[in-house]
This record gives sequence, structure tokens and C-alpha cells, in this order.
Amino acid sequence: MANNYFSFKKFTINQERAAFKVGTDGVLLGAGAGISGVKRILDIGTGTGLISLMLAQRCSAEIVAIEPDIESYLQAKENVLCSGWASRITVLNVRLQDLSPDTGTFDLIVSNPPYFIDSLKNPDPVKSSARHNCNLTQEELLQSVSALLGEDGRLEVILPYAEGNIFIAEAGNYSLYCNSILKIKPLPSSEIRRLILSFSRKRVKVAEKFLTIERGSRHDFTEEYISLTKDFYLNF
Repeated sequence: MANNYFSFKKFTINQERAAFKVGTDGVLLGAGAGISGVKRILDIGTGTGLISLMLAQRCSAEIVAIEPDIESYLQAKENVLCSGWASRITVLNVRLQDLSPDTGTFDLIVSNPPYFIDSLKNPDPVKSSARHNCNLTQEELLQSVSALLGEDGRLEVILPYAEGNIFIAEAGNYSLYCNSILKIKPLPSSEIRRLILSFSRKRVKVAEKFLTIERGSRHDFTEEYISLTKDFYLNF
């Protein structure tokens, strides 16, 4: 059973009410998303508020974090209020599809989105909604991002390998083009399991990088993973 809280170096995530707990995917996106020149950030499906808090630690941008599940929203709001960046993070209990156009545009949009397209759903309806795309399809996500992203803005998402490649193809239909891919393996001998994808409105040659999390045994982390996350994890 996951702990009811997760302590990082500069903030704590309480997570007893959230649909999903702190996980490696969120940490990777929060630590790896590009923040250069970013003034406004939208975090879609913030869950516990993890990614928003990580980004607030890394930059001085204003952040809007949206979460449709009421219990997760209340948890994220609590975590933000207990942090040192509450003045810069606004948490909203709203679906992306219902986000007001008055919210404006963003320099960076991040999401650890629902990604299981056809797989067996979790019997817990809250967890099922958080991890399946029945309530937020790839098309709905991309349509909203296309309207909310600034002209020079970026979208960054983390997805499983297969779903990520589908997402790249789908994004082109909304004039959003993949600029970079970080390919992530749990172990040196593993297949690529996750992709962190960066999109913009510009067509450029795709830059590819690789990240392996562990050397070969549990908690024997690679130097590259430690370097990426050392500002957050207590044991690095």
C-alpha cells in the first residue's frame, strides 16, 4: 500500500485522497519539462499537484493546474497551499473540455494524460477515469491544446511507447509537431517503456535522447536519472 504522503526536498505531497499516488512518470515529466522562457504553464490533470509543484520549484512561471476529480482536486489544492509557491499556482476543479477561453494562452502545457486506449479498465471508477481516455480522448486533448497554446509555446507529455507514437501521428492533424523525444527504459536490458514528447507549432528535425532509470538492480539508479531528479528526491 502506498504511503499517505511523499516527501521531497522542498515540498510534501499528501496523497490519501488522490486517485493516483506519486509515480515515476510524474516525477520524470516534472523534472524534465523544458522551462526556458516560460511565463505561464497549464498542467492538465494535475492529480496530487506533483508536476505543478516541481515546475514551480524550477521556475518563476504562473501555473494553472486543472483536475476534474473532486477528491484529487482538493488534495492538490491542499498540497499547493502547504507549499512555498501557493501565490503562483491556481488549482481549478474543471475538465479540460470546460476550461474557459478567458484563461488565456500558455507558453508551456504539460500533462501525464490518461493513456490506456483499449485495455481492461480498473474496477475503481475514479482510477479508471484517471488512467483511461474515456473522459479525455487524445483528440479532445489535442483540440484544446491547439486553442490554448501560445504561438511559440510547447506541449510536453509522458506516454507509454505505443500510445506515444499514436499521439505523435494524431498531433499532426492539429498542426502540432513533435520536436523532441526522450526514450525511457527502466533497465539497460528493457524495452523502451515511456516517451516524453515535446510538441510545438514548428516543424523541425526531431531530437532524440535516451534515459535509463536503474543500472540492473532495484534502487541502483543511473547517474543520468540521479542528475535529472536530484533537486527533488531526498536520497539523492
